[in-house]
Amino acid sequence: MKVGSWIRRMFEEGIAMKKKYGAENVFDLSLGNPIMEPPPEFKAELKRLANNPFKGMHGYMENAGYPETRAAVAAQLTKETGIKLTEKEVIMAVGAAGAINVALKTILDPGDEVILYLPWFVDYFNYVENHDGVVKLVPTDEHFMPQLDKLEAAIGPRTKAILINSPNNPTGVVYSEGLMRQMAEILRKKEAEYGTEIFIVSDEPYKKIIYDGLKYPSPLNAHRHTIIATSHSKDLSLPGERIGYVALHPDCENHDDMITGFTFCTRTLGFINAPAFMQNVVRNLQGVTINVTEYQRKRDFIYGNLAKMGYDVVKPKGAFYIFPKCPIEDDVAFVHELQQDYHVLTVPGVAFGTPGYFRLVYCVEDQTLESSMPGLEKLARKYGLK
Repeated sequence: MKVGSWIRRMFEEGIAMKKKYGAENVFDLSLGNPIMEPPPEFKAELKRLANNPFKGMHGYMENAGYPETRAAVAAQLTKETGIKLTEKEVIMAVGAAGAINVALKTILDPGDEVILYLPWFVDYFNYVENHDGVVKLVPTDEHFMPQLDKLEAAIGPRTKAILINSPNNPTGVVYSEGLMRQMAEILRKKEAEYGTEIFIVSDEPYKKIIYDGLKYPSPLNAHRHTIIATSHSKDLSLPGERIGYVALHPDCENHDDMITGFTFCTRTLGFINAPAFMQNVVRNLQGVTINVTEYQRKRDFIYGNLAKMGYDVVKPKGAFYIFPKCPIEDDVAFVHELQQDYHVLTVPGVAFGTPGYFRLVYCVEDQTLESSMPGLEKLARKYGLK
């Protein structure tokens, strides 16, 4: 079983189990497909555009996207970071996955290295290899935070980028401003040593889903060679609409060539342009997000229960994933037992390059969360956690 197929495999097994046992008897915590509906502002904008269509609303535009939408994105990023961005720094993308691929296709030459932290999001490896890059893995500490000495040791003359994801999938950890600046200092030191550019490629679909009063520290404020790759899949709860963007620091070296590269790669990768209608919808929603307090409530429920059961688990600070340590060494066997005996679907840590753990999502109905707890508690007792 290839690493990248685990999440979809569990999701598809869940569909089959629901047909066999009834949907009410299967508790799927495997796929980050948010149950929360888009916010009211989205529906109002959707209705406004549907009732007031303009000529060519569903047609092609320039590959980079509508200038008005790019300007709106740039204005929001300027507000969040204090760094002046314009439409020239933004390219609309087909979701965060499309944005990351456009960025990597633009910056990578064959054999260039991209550093990934463990645990990783499963598709990163495929993205890097698709563009003839080489993955270098760097471990995190027991709290899933980057180990900066290991990062520095991993950087070499072929290092082109570090691909980060904060808030993180699968752990829910959030990198602090201090940590972000320390990482950037290391990158600048290595850039000077090797005479190269080393990019931070920041995958940010969860940046507005942060708890406990924390603020998101943008890497744009830490490193001028930063590329933002993100989407509205999670903050507006629109995963199936595939709408996002790539943004470049305005002070990046070779700025104009980079933007030209993003635009050209949007076309050559087959995206052509981001979805036209969604570009028009999200233009006026850049400051809008779903009700994050609902996700925090679900986070508190699942974390509190897992901790009470005796699971060794880091409390998530953002996103909607939690990544407990398995009570047995074989995470695949544990996930299988949880699925077969208690109809609770999760994803083994091996899918994220970190065996011995398992991932649960909590962007699901309360009933699904609540019904998952008895099976998790029984296995906790069976394996001596309580």
